[in-house]
Amino acid sequence: MGPMTARKLAPPLNELSATEIVEVVTAGRTTCEAVTRACLDRIAEREAEVLAWQYLNPDQALAQARALDKSGRTGPITGVPFGIKDIIDTCDMPTEYGSPIYAGHQPKSDAACVAMSRRAGGVLMGKTVTTEFANRHPGKTRNPFDPKRTPGGSSSGSAAAVADFMVPLAIGTQTTGSTIKPGSFCGVFAYRPTWGDLRCVGVKEASGSLDTLGLYARSVEDIALFRNVLLRIDPEPLPSGTPAPRIGFCRTPAWSQVEPATQKLLETAAQVLARAGAKVEDVALPETFGRAEESHRWISSFEFTRNFTWEIENHWDKLSAALRNGRLKHGLGCSFEQYRDAREHAEQCRQVLAPIFERYDVLFCPVATGEAPIGLDDTGNSSLCSLWTLMHVPAMNLPVFKGPNGLPIGAQVVARRNDDRKLFSAARWVYQQLT
Repeated sequence: MGPMTARKLAPPLNELSATEIVEVVTAGRTTCEAVTRACLDRIAEREAEVLAWQYLNPDQALAQARALDKSGRTGPITGVPFGIKDIIDTCDMPTEYGSPIYAGHQPKSDAACVAMSRRAGGVLMGKTVTTEFANRHPGKTRNPFDPKRTPGGSSSGSAAAVADFMVPLAIGTQTTGSTIKPGSFCGVFAYRPTWGDLRCVGVKEASGSLDTLGLYARSVEDIALFRNVLLRIDPEPLPSGTPAPRIGFCRTPAWSQVEPATQKLLETAAQVLARAGAKVEDVALPETFGRAEESHRWISSFEFTRNFTWEIENHWDKLSAALRNGRLKHGLGCSFEQYRDAREHAEQCRQVLAPIFERYDVLFCPVATGEAPIGLDDTGNSSLCSLWTLMHVPAMNLPVFKGPNGLPIGAQVVARRNDDRKLFSAARWVYQQLT
């Protein structure tokens, strides 16, 4: 082997993780501007096919990066380019919420998550595509592995941008399955935090009882780092040498909707984890959880419809048929008594779930029925995510499987409320065993 082939070539800057970017920038081995240029070059190469971006101004991104280089200021994500779902306000970029009603809308301030990311040294690349008001009517984004397939929704652009090496980090949101499901379809790590932990000031509310931010990255470590930034706390590396976790294999009440090939992948993975040293047991949720998807739908639709009263009253003709005949029709037909009953049922389920976690560190579950479906008119089935969203628990998609067509399928790990750090450690262990 000659001297040229013996040395392993370093990956392009746009393919580095956020953690790696911080390391090379702070060590002076590259600059914030160079990293930003590498990401912009990738976007220029691929955006015509992926269509991940709603707003992108290369000069604006480069100006941010140059300012960081000139200042010499360092932070937890210094020089790391990131994308923001276009239902999240930005003071210097339009925020259109995926709707023609808000074409050219320019907020006066940054959402809290944007302000904290910039404060930590991140370079905001632009606004990523969202479905209409983070609901079901798709935006323009295509799956980066197959442009004939959906990337999932509603955080479609954020997931696709990270998957396609356009940015190492992106923020989405989740009210049903809007972060976790696109993570499965696009093959990236996706994290939905414990409800209430990450502040949603400046984020267009869909259903406040369920909404959270959602994070995308290409490693568990980057997810943990970004979470600390958005909590505005000092970075804390994940502990090394985490022991094999106690895992409950939970097929969930929606298991019958999972394609046989995906069922087999999950069942085989559970066996692999057990052989690797984890204590793995089957977990069947009590019968009351069979109503969880219905309760989620009543809560989300009731709240969504009231939140969008102004748009309904003044711009009904600019709302998509999918929204008018789906979420809004359901919400307008929901009585306050039905809504209150659904909220009470959700809280009962949360109380029943809590003691189950006394026996397990995480539950291991399906994310999606299978690979991203062909077609761009629908973002896919969210039934396997809505339960955990309703439970207010932290969840993560792990990009560990390939389906029959060679496309990504994820596995979902779920932890007890407020056990997000335990989720990260267990998720890293699971990922290492399955890849």
